[in-house]
Amino acid sequence: MAEEEAPLAYIPEVILKKRKSNEDWALKRKAQYEDRQSALKKKAKQEFIRMPEDFIKQYRTRELDLIKLKQRTKRKRPNLTVTDTKLLFVLRINGKKEMHPRTRKLLYNLRLRKVFNGVFVIANKFIVEKLEKVEPYVTYGYPNLKNVRELIYKKGLLNIDKQRVPLTDNNIIEQALGKYDIICIEDIVHEIATVGPHFKEVTSSLWPFSLNKPEGGLQGTKIVYKRGGDAGNREDHINELIGKMN
Repeated sequence: MAEEEAPLAYIPEVILKKRKSNEDWALKRKAQYEDRQSALKKKAKQEFIRMPEDFIKQYRTRELDLIKLKQRTKRKRPNLTVTDTKLLFVLRINGKKEMHPRTRKLLYNLRLRKVFNGVFVIANKFIVEKLEKVEPYVTYGYPNLKNVRELIYKKGLLNIDKQRVPLTDNNIIEQALGKYDIICIEDIVHEIATVGPHFKEVTSSLWPFSLNKPEGGLQGTKIVYKRGGDAGNREDHINELIGKMN
């Protein structure tokens, strides 16, 4: 005798309606997600496909930057003493994307790859000429011992195998710089502050200092400091800016 078929389970109408509602909601969410993804892809494609006028604008901006760079090179401004014993702190304050490759190369040669990166340099003829060429993108001046020490203690990082190593262990400092008689963090401070015989080796072993954005930002990055802006030579007033950003 054939087995009797089990009766179908009864599902209340309210549950069926809820299930149908959930399915509709899931389909709606899926459609919304697909629409969003499609819109994002369309936007990305539009951004990727640059119009001819964008290239023209970029070219003109870069050429104008090059013209201004050449004009600054020809200009003679004896506003910075050229010496092999004077310490400068140079800070990048501008990051215009459309700068000419020659300008970018000069900034990279100074190890200023990012905005608010800072480095210690010697105010020799070679460095002063570079600073004059990239003046709208940097500010610089004479740091005092207090700021040299605080920058090194707070922001100093050794470059060991391209890794950023904090200056917290004198053993590591000695391993990296012991051949120059630099065995502790105070030796680094002294060598940089006094522009010692191994200044170049010590500064090149440190990563560029990454400073904080000043509260309220900078007001006139395209105008030189002596005319009320932020760019160019600040002389001793660089210490006020370092204090705000360190």
